[in-house]
Amino acid sequence: MGKFVIRKTNTGIKFDLKASNGEVIATSEVYTSPEACQKGIASVQKNAPVAAVENQTVEGFTVEKHPKFEVYTDKAGEFRFRLKATNGQIIAVSEGYKAMASCMNGIESVKKNAVDAKIVEE
Repeated sequence: MGKFVIRKTNTGIKFDLKASNGEVIATSEVYTSPEACQKGIASVQKNAPVAAVENQTVEGFTVEKHPKFEVYTDKAGEFRFRLKATNGQIIAVSEGYKAMASCMNGIESVKKNAVDAKIVEE
Protein backbone atom coordinates (compact mmCIF):
# COMPACT_ATOMS: atom_id res chain seq x y z
CA MET A 1 0.00 0.00 0.00
CA GLY A 2 1.27 3.44 -0.90
CA LYS A 3 1.46 6.52 1.27
CA PHE A 4 1.38 10.27 0.92
CA VAL A 5 4.30 11.84 2.76
CA ILE A 6 3.78 15.50 3.63
CA ARG A 7 6.91 17.53 4.25
CA LYS A 8 7.89 21.12 4.78
CA THR A 9 10.20 22.85 2.32
CA ASN A 10 11.93 26.23 2.48
CA THR A 11 9.04 27.77 0.56
CA GLY A 12 6.00 25.89 1.89
CA ILE A 13 4.62 22.37 2.17
CA LYS A 14 4.38 19.55 -0.39
CA PHE A 15 3.65 15.83 -0.67
CA ASP A 16 5.22 12.82 -2.30
CA LEU A 17 3.18 9.75 -3.18
CA LYS A 18 5.33 6.72 -2.44
CA ALA A 19 4.70 3.17 -3.61
CA SER A 20 4.82 0.29 -1.12
CA ASN A 21 8.52 -0.20 -1.95
CA GLY A 22 9.25 3.38 -0.81
CA GLU A 23 9.88 4.77 -4.31
CA VAL A 24 8.47 8.23 -5.01
CA ILE A 25 5.98 7.88 -7.86
CA ALA A 26 4.51 11.41 -7.87
CA THR A 27 5.23 14.79 -6.30
CA SER A 28 3.03 17.81 -5.72
CA GLU A 29 3.58 21.50 -6.19
CA VAL A 30 4.57 23.54 -3.14
CA TYR A 31 1.51 24.66 -1.17
CA THR A 32 1.31 27.61 1.22
CA SER A 33 -0.70 25.82 3.91
CA PRO A 34 -1.25 22.31 5.31
CA GLU A 35 -4.96 22.62 4.38
CA ALA A 36 -4.12 23.32 0.74
CA CYS A 37 -1.74 20.35 0.71
CA GLN A 38 -4.49 18.09 2.13
CA LYS A 39 -6.85 19.31 -0.62
CA GLY A 40 -4.16 18.45 -3.19
CA ILE A 41 -3.93 14.92 -1.79
CA ALA A 42 -7.72 14.56 -1.87
CA SER A 43 -7.70 15.72 -5.50
CA VAL A 44 -5.09 13.10 -6.46
CA GLN A 45 -7.09 10.40 -4.65
CA LYS A 46 -10.27 11.41 -6.50
CA ASN A 47 -8.81 12.05 -9.97
CA ALA A 48 -6.00 9.50 -10.44
CA PRO A 49 -8.17 6.34 -10.59
CA VAL A 50 -10.44 7.75 -13.32
CA ALA A 51 -7.91 9.82 -15.28
CA ALA A 52 -7.36 9.01 -18.95
CA VAL A 53 -3.83 8.86 -20.38
CA GLU A 54 -2.91 11.40 -23.07
CA ASN A 55 0.33 10.36 -24.75
CA GLN A 56 1.78 13.60 -26.10
CA THR A 57 4.89 11.81 -27.41
CA VAL A 58 3.07 10.45 -30.45
CA GLU A 59 2.21 12.56 -33.45
CA GLY A 60 -1.47 13.37 -33.77
CA PHE A 61 -2.22 12.20 -30.24
CA THR A 62 -5.83 12.22 -29.03
CA VAL A 63 -6.60 15.07 -26.64
CA GLU A 64 -8.32 13.64 -23.56
CA LYS A 65 -10.75 15.36 -21.18
CA HIS A 66 -9.67 16.28 -17.65
CA PRO A 67 -8.84 14.58 -15.36
CA LYS A 68 -5.93 13.10 -17.25
CA PHE A 69 -2.33 11.99 -17.11
CA GLU A 70 -0.27 13.84 -19.73
CA VAL A 71 2.76 11.85 -20.90
CA TYR A 72 5.50 13.95 -22.47
CA THR A 73 9.27 14.10 -23.06
CA ASP A 74 11.39 16.57 -21.12
CA LYS A 75 14.44 18.52 -22.31
CA ALA A 76 16.71 15.61 -21.37
CA GLY A 77 14.68 13.26 -23.58
CA GLU A 78 13.14 11.39 -20.64
CA PHE A 79 9.49 10.44 -20.34
CA ARG A 80 7.42 12.15 -17.63
CA PHE A 81 3.78 12.46 -16.66
CA ARG A 82 1.70 15.11 -14.97
CA LEU A 83 -1.72 14.47 -13.45
CA LYS A 84 -4.25 17.21 -14.15
CA ALA A 85 -7.50 17.58 -12.18
CA THR A 86 -10.92 18.20 -13.71
CA ASN A 87 -10.21 21.97 -13.63
CA GLY A 88 -6.96 21.52 -15.61
CA GLN A 89 -4.67 22.25 -12.64
CA ILE A 90 -1.54 20.11 -12.35
CA ILE A 91 -1.84 18.18 -9.08
CA ALA A 92 1.10 15.78 -9.32
CA VAL A 93 4.16 15.20 -11.50
CA SER A 94 6.58 12.31 -12.01
CA GLU A 95 10.31 11.93 -12.15
CA GLY A 96 11.99 11.35 -15.51
CA TYR A 97 11.93 7.82 -16.94
CA LYS A 98 14.36 6.49 -19.56
CA ALA A 99 11.72 4.13 -21.02
CA MET A 100 8.09 4.77 -21.96
CA ALA A 101 7.09 1.46 -20.35
CA SER A 102 8.50 2.63 -17.01
CA CYS A 103 6.55 5.88 -17.28
CA MET A 104 3.34 3.98 -17.99
CA ASN A 105 4.06 1.70 -15.00
CA GLY A 106 4.44 4.85 -12.89
CA ILE A 107 0.97 6.02 -13.96
CA GLU A 108 -0.55 2.63 -13.10
CA SER A 109 1.20 2.75 -9.74
CA VAL A 110 -0.29 6.20 -8.99
CA LYS A 111 -3.76 4.98 -10.01
CA LYS A 112 -3.43 1.94 -7.76
CA ASN A 113 -1.69 3.50 -4.75
CA ALA A 114 -3.39 6.90 -4.45
CA VAL A 115 -6.88 5.70 -3.53
CA ASP A 116 -6.24 4.19 -0.11
CA ALA A 117 -2.77 5.54 0.63
CA LYS A 118 -2.29 6.63 4.21
CA ILE A 119 -1.15 10.18 4.89
CA VAL A 120 1.92 10.75 7.06
CA GLU A 121 3.90 13.85 7.97
CA GLU A 122 7.68 13.98 8.04
